[in-house]
Amino acid sequence: MLGPSAHIDSFARDNLPPEAEWPDFRLEGFDYPPYLNVGVELTDRMVERGFGDHTALIGNGRRRTYKELTDWTNRLAHTLVENFGVRPGDRILIRSANNPATVACWLAATKAGAVVVNTMPLLRAGELGQIVDKAEVKLALCDTRLMEEMALCAKASRFLRAVIGFDGTANHDAELDRLALTKPVRFEAVRTGRDDVALLGFTSGTTGSPKATMHFHRDLLVIADGYAKEVLKVTPEDVFVGSPPLAFTFGLGGLAIFPLRFGAAATLLENASPPNMIEIIETYRATICFTAPTAYRVMLRAMDEGADLSSLRAAVSAGETLPAPVYEEWLAKTGKPMLDGIGATEMLHIFISNRFDDHRPACTGRPVAGYEAKIVDEAGNEVPDGTVGRLAVRGPTGCRYLADERQKKYVQNGWNITGDSFTRDAEGYFHFAARNDDMIISSGYNIAGPEVEAALLAHEAVAECAVVGAPDEERGMIVEAHVVLAPGFDPGPATAKLLQEHVKETIAPYKYPRRVLFIEALPKTETGKIQRFRLRSA
Repeated sequence: MLGPSAHIDSFARDNLPPEAEWPDFRLEGFDYPPYLNVGVELTDRMVERGFGDHTALIGNGRRRTYKELTDWTNRLAHTLVENFGVRPGDRILIRSANNPATVACWLAATKAGAVVVNTMPLLRAGELGQIVDKAEVKLALCDTRLMEEMALCAKASRFLRAVIGFDGTANHDAELDRLALTKPVRFEAVRTGRDDVALLGFTSGTTGSPKATMHFHRDLLVIADGYAKEVLKVTPEDVFVGSPPLAFTFGLGGLAIFPLRFGAAATLLENASPPNMIEIIETYRATICFTAPTAYRVMLRAMDEGADLSSLRAAVSAGETLPAPVYEEWLAKTGKPMLDGIGATEMLHIFISNRFDDHRPACTGRPVAGYEAKIVDEAGNEVPDGTVGRLAVRGPTGCRYLADERQKKYVQNGWNITGDSFTRDAEGYFHFAARNDDMIISSGYNIAGPEVEAALLAHEAVAECAVVGAPDEERGMIVEAHVVLAPGFDPGPATAKLLQEHVKETIAPYKYPRRVLFIEALPKTETGKIQRFRLRSA
């Protein structure tokens, strides 16, 4: 049963899926008052709790304290309401790279009661237009350095009535900033309901029309009060760093919500390449890092060359399965575990994870507090431990698509079906096999690509790799490996044969890659996910 709403524009609530199609929500232990504004909770409330002088955000050459962030977001919220007529429930799109100004705009729009749509800086006008149309976005806030595609989108849109520029470099030299400088630092935030939609997260890496996941104000606090508190054990002394864009819920949680909820600091990089992250870790003595396994491999090599990453107490890996060799090398060099976990935009953040005191190689861990998970077959029946099946999960967050028939596929019998193939062992630990559509069926055998990748990565000749299924007349499909070689190795038949024999000796021989292709680089998303579909069509 939905609680009270402050939304004047009721579009978001009107387009929630029917409650009969929702997953079963498990909210025990996550008790919030009927009225809740997450923008206030992460700023004004933190100042009230004594964190005003603590550093909140670091980026583009400056630090911003909690008091400064609170004052600035209040000024921005005044501007949105008074100068641009923003009403509670209106959708506001934000287009920018990772920087403190992006976080400030998100918080300000949330304080004004808007529903925020964060977007990737690399999106083109046509892609932005799909998002604008789906969410019926009325106003866009855009870093002035990224205006061109946004302006093209606005010209063709029947919904978008204004695009307002802000200064992502924190110099306040743009229209939104100049107006905000004239406003008071106190703002009476909209008294949104805990069940008001606060965020529309558009899914990444899909084809066809985009899907928008709908998350309430309380959902944004749940992931902090659950995963960040229980697994990461965040303290005010922590300094966060990472590569995922704030436009993705993995990045928004890990680089904004989690640190701000606990009085910690977030360092934000517009170009979060591994060398840049290493520099930030060394400069600010960062303690918690969010990135993909490919970046951690670069960090491991940098440590061999003298990089000092000793300040990191938590290395969180997500977005791609964590190969056992990377986990083991990190543990050997740092003495600290790498925390593999799995999340989804539909679930908002990580819901199964390893812990500091409970971790294993090639293992995703156990459910986060508040969540439960099981492995089911196509009919939704639970399968025996050790059997590969579909991952089903439920807990305090879950899938609610914006007006989308695909809701019925993602939520079945009250459970979120994430699209991942997993096994659970007899001790209750979950092990990733593949994305449901990444299972390779060859001569009747089910072969999980990530398992073959892990075997290849254990060989010194392999810097990176991705395994896909390729059509084959005789076997239906064969295992095809795309390999980026380490320096000094020859991309010829002898190396291919060497790697094939290595895989046969490491895992069941029938799983070896019958075709090995050497490439310069793997295609990836901005979050570091390997785009295997591009390799399949190569």
